[in-house]
Amino acid sequence: MGLFDLPLTELRRYRPEVREPADFDRFWADTLAAARRHAPLVAVEPVKTQLTLLETADVTFAGFDGHPVRAWYTRPADRAGQALPVVVEYLGYGRGRGLPHERLVWSCAGYAHLLMDTRGQGAQYGNGGHTPDPVGSPPAAPGFLTRGVEDPEQAYLRRLFTDAARAVDAAAALPDVDAGRIAVVGNSQGGGLAIAAAGLNDAVRVLLSSAALFCHYERSVAITDTHPYAEVVQYLSVHREAEERVLAGLSYFDGVNLARRARASAHFGAGLRDRTCPPSGIFAAFNHLPNPDKDIEVYPYNGHEGGEALHTARQLSFLRARLG
Repeated sequence: MGLFDLPLTELRRYRPEVREPADFDRFWADTLAAARRHAPLVAVEPVKTQLTLLETADVTFAGFDGHPVRAWYTRPADRAGQALPVVVEYLGYGRGRGLPHERLVWSCAGYAHLLMDTRGQGAQYGNGGHTPDPVGSPPAAPGFLTRGVEDPEQAYLRRLFTDAARAVDAAAALPDVDAGRIAVVGNSQGGGLAIAAAGLNDAVRVLLSSAALFCHYERSVAITDTHPYAEVVQYLSVHREAEERVLAGLSYFDGVNLARRARASAHFGAGLRDRTCPPSGIFAAFNHLPNPDKDIEVYPYNGHEGGEALHTARQLSFLRARLG
């Protein structure tokens, strides 16, 4: 797969003015205020595993409109009374939280770790999910991007992004957590949700995002025919007069607009051959981050897989320097 997007020299200065609704801040302030009428934590139930060096709990927290969202909470067993920095992790498109022993990097590195399940997803790969989406939507293309897309109030992404922001609230309320040291992390859909969480919740101190989805929809839809952006193309191929409503609706959930509002230190990753989440969308979000304490790792010969384990090592170094 060859290079298909802008040259790296142009990507590094690519800072487009994307579509932003006039009521963007009011929309999200009202959405989060409604969600925060509910206490963040619903249940924290200890889970027995064979991992003797870690402790795990099955967490339920209140997401959008108080809907129950499931998560795994894992932390080192020998904490010596310490309150730990916490890493909130979001999952890739179609994946659910799976089993509690699957994702152990952050807890093994000494952090508390909250892994958010993704509402309505979890049946495409991995070991499944446990969080339904109790809200229906008008007809949509297969997948999740176009569910309710013509009305932001009804959009699936509104519910999902609110869950991501509320996961940070839940993490701050968990036992053994230092609420002043919260990081968010994710890859692909998870990378986009990490940007959303940092843009919507000022408690986030460090943002770790790689191969981020949900960034610069208009360009991403125009230059790639790979799913999930292809869902938008498929929807518009049927709803031929809906382009303006669809693009306006998606602008409420654009990572570029949310990155502008994030205050966290940030570490990004991008593969220059990534046709799933084009690098220009990722750079657009990165270049709009206002905090100068930011870095982006570039993998010129990689696609959506990016830097894989090497990138994780770099994330750990960045995080350790900022959260201890």
